[in-house]
Amino acid sequence: MVNGVKVRQPVFVIAAPHSGADLVGRALKRSPGFHVTMGRAAVARVVYAFARRPSIARSRGAHRVLRDVLAEAWQVMPDACAECGAACKEAGGIIGSGPCVASRSLTRFGDAGPDLLYSAPVLLQAFPDARLIQIIRDGRDVVADMLADPACLAWFRPHMLGEEAEFPNPFLGVRSAEHRGRWNDMPAAGKCALRWRSAVRLSATLRRELPAEQLLTLRYEDMLASPGRAIDAVSDFLHAEISTIALYGSAKPKTGAWRKRLSAADADLVEKVAREELKRLGYR
Repeated sequence: MVNGVKVRQPVFVIAAPHSGADLVGRALKRSPGFHVTMGRAAVARVVYAFARRPSIARSRGAHRVLRDVLAEAWQVMPDACAECGAACKEAGGIIGSGPCVASRSLTRFGDAGPDLLYSAPVLLQAFPDARLIQIIRDGRDVVADMLADPACLAWFRPHMLGEEAEFPNPFLGVRSAEHRGRWNDMPAAGKCALRWRSAVRLSATLRRELPAEQLLTLRYEDMLASPGRAIDAVSDFLHAEISTIALYGSAKPKTGAWRKRLSAADADLVEKVAREELKRLGYR
């Protein structure tokens, strides 16, 4: 129970970094009856702990920790939005501390915070009836945006794969400790490509394991080309009216911009690292 409402079929938007989770999160956040958080600090701490140390996510009670921290984030209080990041406040149209929703109008809850993808198994344990929306984007465009984002680049410092690191490490895309040295020496574009490659592999696993009524896959490029059709798919999937205006009105990076933004060396490295996944997803 959150704000006196039973949480049923919560919605989680999952994707690799800079793949469009924020766009769908904005559309959900601005839809009647939905309370969707994005990047709450307390939630992010738990998600990143699970991502960096998979053994924690597999430990007994991990799903209760994630469930409780999300329930706390969904509480509607006078100063609730003070803990939200800029992206979440902007998506909710908030100036000040909020709140961005009225508790009496809520029927659905969700989260579109960064890197929820790595906690998907725990999310499904915490909320067996959860609905997941995963977004796929051309890895070369993803890498171009990641290289321009200091928050993404901060994960590539050498200590992130120190002696205490666990392997395989889906969060950084490194399979074994034997690859630690190669990862440390790899240019940032290659590390970004490894993160994208690992994310789309996790997405493919979810696609194989979850039924269609529980997982919807969207392609970023299709969202930009046909926002109305994408939102119709989300509405049908969630059995709810989702705001189309939010997707039309947002500033979105153009597709194929990597051709101008990536150096030839970086583009070659990304395609070398992620060739199999790019080909399988139709990005030639």
